[in-house]
Amino acid sequence: MIELTDSQRNGAIFAGAFIIAGIVISTVVFPFWNLIRADVFEEVEIISSFEGVCYANTSDIIPKTIKNCDLESGTLVTIKYGEGLAWATIVEP
Repeated sequence: MIELTDSQRNGAIFAGAFIIAGIVISTVVFPFWNLIRADVFEEVEIISSFEGVCYANTSDIIPKTIKNCDLESGTLVTIKYGEGLAWATIVEP
């Protein structure tokens, strides 16, 4: 059996505590699944269009910016956006 000095034993205890704290923080305080946003599909009306960028209001009360959009104001489209995000893409005009 290998004998550890006091400093090696304290270092091993510190490393173990550090690893355990990292696991607790990563699973309790900052869950991984919060990084993965659900896609939301919604039919909306284009409220304005300016220089290839359209804007639409959605049910989550966050106005959405749609790039590469040449649609007229008042056009109904289906958009896809991540929950809580301010940008969207057109799925179906």
